[in-house]
Amino acid sequence: MMKVPTGVVGLDEMLAGGFTPGRSILVCGGPGTGKTVFGVQFLYNGITRYNENGLFVSLDENPAHLRENVVGFGWDLEKLEKKGRLAIIDASPIRYEEGEIRTGDMWIGKRDFTLASLAEIIKAKAQQINAKRIVVDPITTLTILYQNASEKRRTVVDLLEAISSLGTTNLVTTELRATTLGRTIEPEEFLSQGVIVFHVFHEGRELIRAVQVEKMRGIAHDPQIRPYEICNDGIVVYSRESPVAVPMNVVMDS
Repeated sequence: MMKVPTGVVGLDEMLAGGFTPGRSILVCGGPGTGKTVFGVQFLYNGITRYNENGLFVSLDENPAHLRENVVGFGWDLEKLEKKGRLAIIDASPIRYEEGEIRTGDMWIGKRDFTLASLAEIIKAKAQQINAKRIVVDPITTLTILYQNASEKRRTVVDLLEAISSLGTTNLVTTELRATTLGRTIEPEEFLSQGVIVFHVFHEGRELIRAVQVEKMRGIAHDPQIRPYEICNDGIVVYSRESPVAVPMNVVMDS
């Protein structure tokens, strides 16, 4: 089977080489776990190592801040954008002025904002740069616009269907309020083809980071919780170290 490598040291070992092409993978974690770093690393490695263009859809962070925050890893996103290898869409539905919402290069009236309009912008940009990898970060920002649980679920389904129709390999991040075995399973976890969870917890004075491939349909994967670090080159997973014993329930910082 063909694979889409993440390029993240150790994680591809846990995935037996990488993701299945054309799948949508959910990346879960609390604040500071490195979800955005992982998303950018996935795209950057795709462009520089595997000749696959990438699209980053920011539902929360200002793209200028995103570019600045990853410079320390040696990732020059602006350079890749100028070459047409990478595109960043500013699609935060909570960043608006005078009743208007900014999605990419467009301003849409708040009442007229729909997931369909966002999906069309994503499709158009992905086709423009021939994107093979897409990251949506984080879907939590989109779902909080809906009070009804069924509407939230429908929103997730619609977004996953929209990006999956492009044939790209996709990462969709989501925020967790609690992590490890005692956490609540979110609807989007059932709807995606794979789930990767980033855990961060304190053991005494020590900060422990651990990652788990919780679900990955069609791939023989390592389901154990393995340690990882955020280093100068990005995320590094220690896939050959012993599994990490994680507390039953850890509440994340707000």
